[in-house]
Amino acid sequence: MPLPKINTPTYELVLPSTGKKIKYRPFLVREEKILIMAMESEDMNEITNAIVQILSDCIISNDVKVESLATFDIEYLFLNVRAKSVGESVEVNVTCPDDEETQVEMSIDIDTIKVQKTKGHKNIIKLDNDLSMKLRYPSLEQFVENNFETADGTSEVGQSLSMITSCIERIYKAEVSWEASDDS
Repeated sequence: MPLPKINTPTYELVLPSTGKKIKYRPFLVREEKILIMAMESEDMNEITNAIVQILSDCIISNDVKVESLATFDIEYLFLNVRAKSVGESVEVNVTCPDDEETQVEMSIDIDTIKVQKTKGHKNIIKLDNDLSMKLRYPSLEQFVENNFETADGTSEVGQSLSMITSCIERIYKAEVSWEASDDS
């Protein structure tokens, strides 16, 4: 006799960076346990790996690679998975900016959180009359690589430059274009 299949509800979400529709399910007890254990470790790499694992397990759409999603897509997706799993509101303590001491408890409705793009947002940066670059949003892999794995003493400017160069997708010069990965 086969094991019974656990039915969970499925939801749809549009990824802010691409406009692509994906399906996901709430996280289950085992995924919540993974997250709690990672949070208790206080290790950023372990927390990141737990989030990637949980989202990979919860995304039903087959053609989504969590590690390559833009960081804000991951945050948005995680908030939505969390909302459907635990509850649509989060209780937080906010420090008043006036005296920076007074704590006020607030409830935030996760469903109201949206990614906002400014009007005229473009991913092509014009450097001069002939030269421009097409950029992609930083993925989680790029973000972690440039922010948490810097034991080599790289400066903040070096980290920022490394992040920017890793996000260059294409280079355009007049009528010619080429992949950034083909150039040094």
